[in-house]
Amino acid sequence: MAIASKYNAKQVEEKWYKYWMENRYFHSEVDEREPYTIVIPPPNVTGVLHMGHMLNNTIQDVLVRRARLKGFNACWVPGTDHASIATEAKVVAKLKAEGIDKNSLTREEFLQHAWDWTHKHGGIILEQLKKLGASCDWDRTKFTMDEKMSASVIKVFVDLYEKGLIYRGYRMVNWDPEAKTTLSDEEVIYQEKQGNLYYLNYKIVDSDEMVTIATTRPETILGDTAICINPNDERFKHLKGKKAIVPVCDREIPIIEDEYVDMEFGTGCLKVTPAHDENDKMLGDKHNLEVIDIFNDDASLNDYGLHYKGKDRFVARKEIIQELEELGVLVKTEEHINKVGTSERTGAVIEPKLSDQWFLKMKDMAQPALEAVVNKDINLVPDKFLNTYKHWMENVRDWNISRQLWWGHQIPAWYYGNGKEDFVVAETEAVALEKAKKQSGDASLQASDLSRDKDALDTWFSSWLWPMSVFNGILEPENPEIEYYYPTNDLVTAPEILFFWVARMIMAGYEYRGEKPFKNVYLTGIVRDKQRRKMSKSLGNSPDPLGLIEQYGADGVRVGMLLSSPAGNDLMFEEELCKQGSAFSNKIWNAFRLVKGWEVSEEKEQAETSRIAINWYTAKFRKSLAEIEDHFSKYRISDALMSTYKLVWDDYCSWFLEMVKPAYGEPIDGTTYKAVIAILEDNLKILHPFMPFVSEEIWQEITTRIPQEALIVAKWPELKDFDQNIIEEFAIASEVIAGIRKIRKEKNISFKNTIDFMVLNNENTSEVFDPVIRKMGNIAEFQTVDKQVEGALSFRVRSNEYYIPITGAVDVEAEINKMEEELEYTRGFLKTVDKKLSNERFVNNAPEKVVAVEKAKKADAEARIKALEASLKNLK
Repeated sequence: MAIASKYNAKQVEEKWYKYWMENRYFHSEVDEREPYTIVIPPPNVTGVLHMGHMLNNTIQDVLVRRARLKGFNACWVPGTDHASIATEAKVVAKLKAEGIDKNSLTREEFLQHAWDWTHKHGGIILEQLKKLGASCDWDRTKFTMDEKMSASVIKVFVDLYEKGLIYRGYRMVNWDPEAKTTLSDEEVIYQEKQGNLYYLNYKIVDSDEMVTIATTRPETILGDTAICINPNDERFKHLKGKKAIVPVCDREIPIIEDEYVDMEFGTGCLKVTPAHDENDKMLGDKHNLEVIDIFNDDASLNDYGLHYKGKDRFVARKEIIQELEELGVLVKTEEHINKVGTSERTGAVIEPKLSDQWFLKMKDMAQPALEAVVNKDINLVPDKFLNTYKHWMENVRDWNISRQLWWGHQIPAWYYGNGKEDFVVAETEAVALEKAKKQSGDASLQASDLSRDKDALDTWFSSWLWPMSVFNGILEPENPEIEYYYPTNDLVTAPEILFFWVARMIMAGYEYRGEKPFKNVYLTGIVRDKQRRKMSKSLGNSPDPLGLIEQYGADGVRVGMLLSSPAGNDLMFEEELCKQGSAFSNKIWNAFRLVKGWEVSEEKEQAETSRIAINWYTAKFRKSLAEIEDHFSKYRISDALMSTYKLVWDDYCSWFLEMVKPAYGEPIDGTTYKAVIAILEDNLKILHPFMPFVSEEIWQEITTRIPQEALIVAKWPELKDFDQNIIEEFAIASEVIAGIRKIRKEKNISFKNTIDFMVLNNENTSEVFDPVIRKMGNIAEFQTVDKQVEGALSFRVRSNEYYIPITGAVDVEAEINKMEEELEYTRGFLKTVDKKLSNERFVNNAPEKVVAVEKAKKADAEARIKALEASLKNLK
């Protein structure tokens, strides 16, 4: 069957992915082999593939495919995350477009819409990953809302509550007014923004005196319940025990003293709004102040907002500033830069809000997770993230795990009696009822007397169990799969979720299995554009990953992304990289076509050049394999690819095949051909993790294979000793061949014509590669001489001199004329440069770099003149 003249990536990729799936090469079951396990960082169930996913999953696939080739029982578990906030927002938006208000639905009705949405859009991203070549065990696909996964989450919640680690508290939380839910501290992104500091006068009761306070949020004065001064501040001692009147609402508030107040900031007087600032809340608790919350859940003003009721906080801010100005109490306004917290999920400005929420105590759980990383029981790659990890874990705060959402795992708490203090935590309503009866002492309680907590758990509360729950390790902690596959080997993820997800998984691992969940954490960089901007839909600077695969093939895109993607460092993505990857696929394909096009003769004796070439490439391959293995051991994936790329493109395609290629119209001997095929097969094995499709296509084209012989399950080459001498000898020979080729090109000597060649072997260089030099330089006679050769073209490699006699090789008279013309031009050029450098005005006034450039031009011209004069002397 004829080999296709052009590599068709799309056709090849569809064919082999289907073949791999049909033969279940991706599937793993517990057996006697050593496992190699990766769990996918679960993407949002309704998400689509972006460049970050491409990078992350390409790296995972490289690691898994290599492990499979190395004989491990490779298991890559895929799955998706229910993404509470993101998914609920999409469902709410869809309902709104249909004229349905979420609040008009029951929880069950809303969840039906959410499940419909998930079934319609969920899993798209996993199908897209197949286009990339991801060799996940699709039979194991998990979803964080699957029945067993959900049961695991509920079981853990109940367990941690019974251990006293989960508690319910009325605390200041981060409120996302767009998603209308609380967020954990880690989900708030602080950004420096330009704002204003407003100076306002508050009238002292029963006095004409005013006290001035400074605030960045004038709308919150409606929630003020005190003014605080430092007891050591002499300026305000006379105000102790007095009251002030809040502008606009005319409410009287006490003036209190506390050393918390910074006498140097603003005016030294602090307005206290306990409902809208965490520090103010602590002051409020200490001094028994009233708490007035002025905001609705969407950050519009409530009844305490008076005539601003119903208005958005930012609209109210503009209007209240105007009113304060009209009242004559706005003293001045200053520009002020302050840190503003925004929601990681929606981008909305966060409101501090007092709320009843569920929290998980983190300090004790964080300790073993911190020690594991510091002691290198778990390796962070690169380890530059260690200090960030340490800082987080040493300063960990209790995790706010409840969210005011319906889509997600509903908190397993049931209320009875007064409905606030009276509650029980249980895995099921039936168990909750029994607990409530026992706790209340009321045996007449019925299920109808119980009401379940409406909140859902933070999405991360399910994904922190991921390495265990995907193997059902929470519900059945001693099942064969969790015992075999856990701990997993490598986790590939992004640094921005090092605490959100990675640290929490480590905590959960030690809490529930007493050991780490993975051995290594490979932290990828961020995919950025040429302007160093993070790729995003909003900026419109991110290419469509599937479009790239369509254009350049999956192998081309994989290579393009990995070529410049060292661990933990950002990838400056250029489409040109994918083009380079695609060109590599074509290069490999064309090299294979060349080999398959040779006629083979079993009678023909092996050429000396072929024997030398095979010995050299064998040594070169073994050395490169050792380098590749070293790179992999240090998670230098891009370096491993680059070593593979250079070996195959430069050493195999550009040198080895040329060295063994038979003369035009001649067959290749059988011994050499078998060695070429064996070498090609080894090349394909090390290429496969990076370029699975083109490598499998060529592997299967070489000869007819049964499924057990597919490349995907072939055996990775073994590390063996190699001959360093032959590698070094070839390095010299390749320079010699390059020198011959350069002269042939410059002097227009056809490669069809043989030439004589001489060497003055000052270095006593080995003659092993002389037959190769003779073949690749098309040399008729190769002599060693003991002195310089006059009247010949020459070049130097190290300290050896090489000569090509002119007679019969070049038109001497034409070459002399050409050199004399160049010599005359160069001498004229040198005069111009000399004239400029002899001008003191130029030398003294011109920038130092400009003068340096001119001096370099002079040195180059002088060197060229010397070389031309020497060559002309030889020719004449």
